[in-house]
Amino acid sequence: MTGNNSGADALFILLGAIMILAMHAGFAFLELGTVRKKNQVNALVKILVDFAVSTIAYFFIGYGIAYGVNFFSSADVLAAKNGYELVKFFFLLTFAAAIPAIISGGIAERARFHPQLIATALLVGFVYPFFEGMVWNQRFGFQQWLLHSFGAEFHDFAGSVVVHAMGGWIALPAVLLLGARRGRYMKNGAIAAHPPSSIPFLALGAWILTVGWFGFNVMSAQALDKMNGLVAVNSLMAMVGGTLVAVLMGKNDPGFAYNGPLAGLVAVCAGSDLMHPLGALVTGGIAGAVFVWMFTLAQNKWKIDDVLGVWPLHGLCGAWGGIAAGVFGLKGLGGMGGVSFASQLIGTTLGVAIAGASGYVIYGLLKATVGLRLDPEQEFQGADLSVHRISSTPERESNW
Repeated sequence: MTGNNSGADALFILLGAIMILAMHAGFAFLELGTVRKKNQVNALVKILVDFAVSTIAYFFIGYGIAYGVNFFSSADVLAAKNGYELVKFFFLLTFAAAIPAIISGGIAERARFHPQLIATALLVGFVYPFFEGMVWNQRFGFQQWLLHSFGAEFHDFAGSVVVHAMGGWIALPAVLLLGARRGRYMKNGAIAAHPPSSIPFLALGAWILTVGWFGFNVMSAQALDKMNGLVAVNSLMAMVGGTLVAVLMGKNDPGFAYNGPLAGLVAVCAGSDLMHPLGALVTGGIAGAVFVWMFTLAQNKWKIDDVLGVWPLHGLCGAWGGIAAGVFGLKGLGGMGGVSFASQLIGTTLGVAIAGASGYVIYGLLKATVGLRLDPEQEFQGADLSVHRISSTPERESNW
């Protein structure tokens, strides 16, 4: 029976890894559909190459920092328990690689290609696993201190804060250091809209992400006997809540409509194993409102040119999710209990602080040394031709 159990667990977590790997196609198409046509190829290539760099950084450095595990053993040792430890790495890698995929959407259309790959290696190799290990592997005594001080550890079942808030708050200083796209904000106060290049591709990306998210959340149990349908239904309710509020507040704008479910899913990750479905519905609805309100405010009033709105979507909705787990996870509001609002607030705040500071340091150093931004001519021409030497839809043959 032990062999059967380990095989079932390995298959369970492998299927989760594959579903989240597919989410990276969602990140790619969401960005492709949102940016202008001259930057579509760059969006596709960035997500793929960022994933490859993330794999190397996490395999050799990050996974060891987070879990104290390395893979410098013989293949027969690694294959024990049906290779469960290997597919667990694969599963957790797909979470780690979401960090640069999130950032990519914020810095789109004007960031240089290779400096972003350097940032990816540093973030996935060192920054993300440091906080991941604190929350998910009892590293550095943080969870023990919260348990002793407030009666409960910081609870983040599937990464509202560990993954999404981290990605969004790392992206914010990167966006600010890069500056707005040229022509986005005029000196006379006018704002150029830069509308999405393809609503169908944007919608496709959002759908792929939404479907894959059920692997992201449900398979975070990491063992078949710990799987619970409550997580799936809570994810569903949060997705629906985010969609309905975003389409209402966004006045039927398809960009808001298709980011609404993502906002709800970001927020429910942390408490999806604790909340009552009605609590998840409210959590998702509030996240949809946060995204629409803060995206509009950041873009139009504060003039923060976050192309896909990754700071409000992942940064703010992720932080809300960490706090919401400490509210709707309480037994008095229909939840499972075992959480502390104080622990959720402290854990969320710490994650935001680590992300913001590390994002500022890494992107600040890159800006001061190798530079972050395409030059004006390259940006005008577009990253597709400037970086990759081909457009997404070539209209004529090239001369060789």
